[in-house]
Amino acid sequence: MREVLSWLLLVGCGLLLSTAPVRAAETGKELAPARYGIAVLGGQAYDPGHFGLVIVQGQMLLDYERVFWHPAPKALRLKLEANLGLRTDSKPRGLVAANALALYYLQPDGQAWRPYVEAGIGLIYTDFQVAGQGLRVNFNPQCGAGLEYALADGAAMTLGVRLSHISNGNLHHDNRGINAALVSIGYLF
Repeated sequence: MREVLSWLLLVGCGLLLSTAPVRAAETGKELAPARYGIAVLGGQAYDPGHFGLVIVQGQMLLDYERVFWHPAPKALRLKLEANLGLRTDSKPRGLVAANALALYYLQPDGQAWRPYVEAGIGLIYTDFQVAGQGLRVNFNPQCGAGLEYALADGAAMTLGVRLSHISNGNLHHDNRGINAALVSIGYLF
């Protein structure tokens, strides 16, 4: 029953998001341009055990009001991510993830250095499991902070830190989570 409700929730969110850009376009407000980027994340799981993680990430930053139809602060963005990664220990194993995060700039547009905070959730498939994990497809809540440095023509370099949690949200009776700390370096264009 829980699996059916989870799938219905995911399908409902997908249908809702598919109509949101049309509603957002009707507001007439000038929106920040969409930006795209790539990043490399590296870090270590610290609970349970210790193993390394290396992730390559594609990013898309959208003005929050471009997707959601309610008013939002000018500094708020929706960050969509696609990830491919490896667990780096004696037996390298893979992971694939998709995330959606709210990213909030702490400095206004036009500043060379722009600190930001971000938080969100995604879905992750891991080709590995820890004892008591239960499922290979899990939820992936995350939070982090970083710094963006502006380059020419709207491009930017980014440096950030992130805390990540992987668990199935009690959809399976075995729900041992994985916690990790990651550092990222990226390029936005």
